[in-house]
Amino acid sequence: MSNSPKSSFLYVTYIRTTPERLWSALTTTEFAQQYWLSAKPQAEWKVGGAWKITFPDGRVADTGEITEFEPPKRLAIRWRNEFMAEFKAEGWSLCTMEIEPAAGGAVKLTVSHSMDREGSKFIGAVSNGWPQILSNLKSLLETGAIVVPLPADFDPEKKFRKQLG
Repeated sequence: MSNSPKSSFLYVTYIRTTPERLWSALTTTEFAQQYWLSAKPQAEWKVGGAWKITFPDGRVADTGEITEFEPPKRLAIRWRNEFMAEFKAEGWSLCTMEIEPAAGGAVKLTVSHSMDREGSKFIGAVSNGWPQILSNLKSLLETGAIVVPLPADFDPEKKFRKQLG
């Protein structure tokens, strides 16, 4: 066990779906774009594969590398923010998604996002964004519609700068 300073975010939700359908939702760009507030996650879905998220205007938001790929159970991404100098300067984070069957025709999704840096502003920012994205994912899989639409005047940099104070 490491005693190094760390910032982390953890989110657990239960979704009425199958592990295979949830895995597909996490790894299919067209489907993911629906719940990612119009951002577009893309990857070469294999260990060592490149990964990135782009904004609707084409700017690169985040980049990384797939570090674990175990369909339909576990996905881990080495992740770095690219569009805000303050976040990029903090370096690399690790996002891990674990899928487990649960009772009643549901699956348990656990998302952890961490960085080996105490008080990370980037982890603070994703801690605000992940609940919206994961709520949209859950709703989309269960009902066919998202619950948190992207505002017409959405500006990601403005949103994160406001969080920074």
